[in-house]
Amino acid sequence: MAPIEKPAPATTPAVATPSSSYGVFRRPVESTGWKSWLFTIDHKKIGIMYGAVALFFFLVGGFEALLIRLQLAGPNGTILSADKYNQMFTMHATTMVFLFVMPMAAAFANYFVPLQIGARDVAFPRINAFGFWCFLGGGLFLNTSWLLGGAADGGWFMYAPNSSIPFSPTNGIDFWGLGLQITGIASLTGAINLIVTVINMRAPGMSLMKMPIFTWMILVVQFLLLFAIPVITVALFLLMFQRNFDATFFTVEAGADPLLWQHLFWIFGHPEVYILILPAFGIVSEVLPVFSKKPLFGYPLVVFSGCAIGFVGWGVWAHHMFASGIGPISVAVFSVSTMAIAIPTGVKIVNWTMTLWGGKLTYTTAMMFSIGLIVEFTIGGLSGVTHAVAPSDTQQTDTYYIVAHFHYVLFGGAIMGIFSGLYYWWPKMFGKLLSEKLGKWNFWTMIVGMNLTFGPMHIIGLQGQPRRMYVWTEARAGEGFFNLGFWNLVSSIGAFILGAGVLLFFINVLITSRRPERAPLDPWDARSLEWMTTSPPKEHNFDVIPTVGHLDEFFHRKYEDRGEGDHHDFHQVATAEAILAEQEANAEAHIHMPSPSYWPILLAFSLPVMAYGIIFNLLLIPVGAAIALGSMFGWSLEPHTASAGDYDPPAPDGSAELEVSTHG
Repeated sequence: MAPIEKPAPATTPAVATPSSSYGVFRRPVESTGWKSWLFTIDHKKIGIMYGAVALFFFLVGGFEALLIRLQLAGPNGTILSADKYNQMFTMHATTMVFLFVMPMAAAFANYFVPLQIGARDVAFPRINAFGFWCFLGGGLFLNTSWLLGGAADGGWFMYAPNSSIPFSPTNGIDFWGLGLQITGIASLTGAINLIVTVINMRAPGMSLMKMPIFTWMILVVQFLLLFAIPVITVALFLLMFQRNFDATFFTVEAGADPLLWQHLFWIFGHPEVYILILPAFGIVSEVLPVFSKKPLFGYPLVVFSGCAIGFVGWGVWAHHMFASGIGPISVAVFSVSTMAIAIPTGVKIVNWTMTLWGGKLTYTTAMMFSIGLIVEFTIGGLSGVTHAVAPSDTQQTDTYYIVAHFHYVLFGGAIMGIFSGLYYWWPKMFGKLLSEKLGKWNFWTMIVGMNLTFGPMHIIGLQGQPRRMYVWTEARAGEGFFNLGFWNLVSSIGAFILGAGVLLFFINVLITSRRPERAPLDPWDARSLEWMTTSPPKEHNFDVIPTVGHLDEFFHRKYEDRGEGDHHDFHQVATAEAILAEQEANAEAHIHMPSPSYWPILLAFSLPVMAYGIIFNLLLIPVGAAIALGSMFGWSLEPHTASAGDYDPPAPDGSAELEVSTHG
């Protein structure tokens, strides 16, 4: 590809402003201030709220992890009692999986999927808002257990019979089960909403094979959620009835089999792994081409390998159960399927590597986090494949080797991808660039901290240190060829370095928010449609719904291919500012946008009320049910046509206005 001839840069960067050449946005009083967030059904604000709450829970989960590592830093730790330690590792895992990584993916999906497919909104805006408030209500409900008798203490997998009342007589597991059911409603409604949005609301000309990879991966994840959440919901209902209404679904004395819980949990739990990691794969597939200055290598292979991961992911759940006595035939079948799922994952790694190969690389913070994902996730994947070999799995099960594996996959994979997305899309969401200098410190501190924390766990795991052990004694410190005491201390030091790295991100956000400088409209020379709008985007996203003719449509509007045959010779023919100006000059008339609504938050509020009723007083259940029925009745009376806002065509003096109605 020949060097790109770029026109002289604009003297001032384009900045999203309330006014433009075609009119002025006039917002009613109700759509400003805190009410604009509390009652919003704008997919972008909901995405930001998902992200803000998820990052808060990230800090909570990180604090819980630091307490765990403090307890294990030396022999005979006294930071946590055995009971508190059980609660801490249970809530750490639950918080990170259900209250950080999943909603963080929902944050990116809510904000960027409609923008990437050229839509003005999601298919069901009010259901979208309801999903967010369910997530927030479920997360807060789950964590109130700390104040009301203690948190759940059975591990995030909550195996029976350890989750039964004789082994856990407090209400912690009840909070856990009911809280996850509420957040599950958020995931399920969000999945239906995004599936319908992607299938029905793509811009003209955008076929499925012209969608950005991020949108593809989010679509696969929503189908996984659609089928996985009902499975865990069934399991949680059985657990709730067992603990609160004397059912015997997992009681051996009554003829039941506790292995039923393991099957139900892992039929959900292994697709859940891909629910966590595929959004990060999508983010990396967006970032690498932009900072390599070349298209994603093997786009169809990346798409179909993502779909294959989603499909094959349903057939590997029992590799979590090799030590439970499921029999040699089952072990053999699931060993083969576990090896098979490594193939589409390896395809993605090859495609990313080939995208980098020969590219004109720019090492921005977003790019470094994406490359970090490739390296760290590959390490986690290699240690994971060893679990497909049943004898190895039997030795490694319930040791710190497993802890090392899934942290390399989830922290080195999902969280590295999330941070790449934050640095990449921050100027689009907030109109400001995060500091690259601080960002690189953020990256290297997290990479060093992560490897110091989880790398030694491979060693101590293979030496035999079990998971969920709340103390180790001085007598065990020097056992084995490697010193367990030394590597536990290294791991704990690494955890605090990792925590410092995360703290640098929040410092970066704080410093950036106080700076007046605005980001350029297209700071990265991006490729996809979300960058064809203002930063942040207008309430209606696009003045003109774009017609798509290419994969990477925005890139092809900026660059013209003057090459012949297989030789590509791209020359820049337009800037992002010029493309936006053309959109504004041809803005569509009568743009309809739905209005804010308070019914979703009221309906979501009813669910924790009923959940508290199940735990403390059944009289609260009809109270919550009344709130739910009243909210649904009020919601049903909101006329869909009355919520439209009209945009009038430009007057000769350019005084046209966009007004968003506030009915509902």
